[in-house]
Amino acid sequence: MLRALAASLVVLLGVVAAAAYFSFFIVHVNEQAIVLEFGKPVRIINEPGLFWKIPVVQTVDYFDKRILDIDTAPQEVTGIGPKRIVVDTFARYRITDPLLFYQTIRDERNVRSRLGPITGSALRRVLGAATFQDVVRDKREALMKQIANQVNEEGKEFGLQVVDVRIKRADLPEQNSKNIFDRMRAERQREAAEFRAEGVGPARTAFGPMPIAKSPSSRRRRRARASGRVARAMPSAMPSSRMPSTATRISLPSIAACRPTRRASNRSDTRIAAGAG
Repeated sequence: MLRALAASLVVLLGVVAAAAYFSFFIVHVNEQAIVLEFGKPVRIINEPGLFWKIPVVQTVDYFDKRILDIDTAPQEVTGIGPKRIVVDTFARYRITDPLLFYQTIRDERNVRSRLGPITGSALRRVLGAATFQDVVRDKREALMKQIANQVNEEGKEFGLQVVDVRIKRADLPEQNSKNIFDRMRAERQREAAEFRAEGVGPARTAFGPMPIAKSPSSRRRRRARASGRVARAMPSAMPSSRMPSTATRISLPSIAACRPTRRASNRSDTRIAAGAG
């Protein structure tokens, strides 16, 4: 009898614990919740704490209160002028009305499919009236604020507040970049050809026609002729006070060798005087 009573108490305590477990739920400080009764919203909870619900009959959906990010696909935008640019953006938003958000989008995973087209439309409207320099450098901050304001106005219909829209990358399409690179390369090749053509005329005037070497022997003969011209031109090019000519350097030792010494001249004079006497 006592054993049956103890077992009944244990079962009763287990049922109470299970009911308490399924009846109470916790909402954290970074969360907000909606209590649903057979799928119909009956209560909205925006404050953190411990709350209760009817087990099985009621369920709870949680939504984040923090600022969330959404990446959009890169889009081609035509601005003022013939240039098209590829713009890659992302948006930051928060859920301000969980009931409206639940009724329109229902899940945070569906935000991209609803908010992405709105961001793309605002992007084309704003950047379509701007130049490439404005997007890249001059008015980038003002354009992003304008896009964020337009997206925020349309995002209110889903219970969202768009905090910011940022341009991660703005560049020319790949085909345009290739065409610009090819055009720049052709321009540089044309300039190089002009420089070479302008340099050939003065070079021919100063040095005469430039023969084309056909064999190593012709190159050696040409090098020998050039060395001979340099050797002949060096004496006339150098000042005479610093570098005497070849003839002067050769004649000085010969004159010194042929000049008689003073002693030899005295002996010859003595012999001539004795013969005369």
